[in-house]
Amino acid sequence: MGRRVAVVALLLAAAVGCGDAGGLEGAGTTPTAVGPVRLWPELTPASSPAFEIGEVNTEVVKGVKVPGDDIRRVDPVGVVRAEIAASPGDYDGDKAPYRDTTRRMADCGKGPEHGRCPVLRPYYRDLTGDGRDDLTLGFRLLPGETTAVRVYTVEKHRLVRVMVWEDALSGVELAGRSLVIRSPSEVAGYEYRLQWTWDRDQRAMLLTQDEMLRTGPRQHSRAPSAAPSPTPSLSPSASTG
Repeated sequence: MGRRVAVVALLLAAAVGCGDAGGLEGAGTTPTAVGPVRLWPELTPASSPAFEIGEVNTEVVKGVKVPGDDIRRVDPVGVVRAEIAASPGDYDGDKAPYRDTTRRMADCGKGPEHGRCPVLRPYYRDLTGDGRDDLTLGFRLLPGETTAVRVYTVEKHRLVRVMVWEDALSGVELAGRSLVIRSPSEVAGYEYRLQWTWDRDQRAMLLTQDEMLRTGPRQHSRAPSAAPSPTPSLSPSASTG
């Protein structure tokens, strides 16, 4: 009891000594809360989607083995070659949209990012939560400015593609067990931010967030900016689960 009285007396003395400084002040009028309003309640709720977006996109990669079920022992260049072989209409021939990707694969003999090889460096992290690394892989879709982004995991000794996306990229990040892709917008000062997260029920990376975010005034520069170094969380040489 004596300690409580002493503390109260000390607080009162401090309040007198400080005068009005630090006192509570009004923050102004609080805006009136506005609840959600349901529009067109007479409409019958739809039971099926109007468009097929391909939310769940998984596929076993044929012709690619996983030695010892270790995804790090899978050849990233071989994975891209398998995708090219599975979609000849996109890659083969002078009129194919990604014909230059096929031509530059000849430069991938020493691995990703050597010479003009369109395959980017692979990154490894446990995205599925099973305690094993998964593979995030990108490769350029040439002659355009689009980049393909893929995520692979291992299931029943097979390499399985669990996420597919192609876009013009501003940046790609691994955040926890999610993959985040930023892309330029046609609206000046804004960009798209898309996030995929593993869904254990669908056994796939699902698009869980789709946002348009303000980035500030768009600035045009003649000189290209220096490419940032990969963060430790994206190290291709070690998993950071």
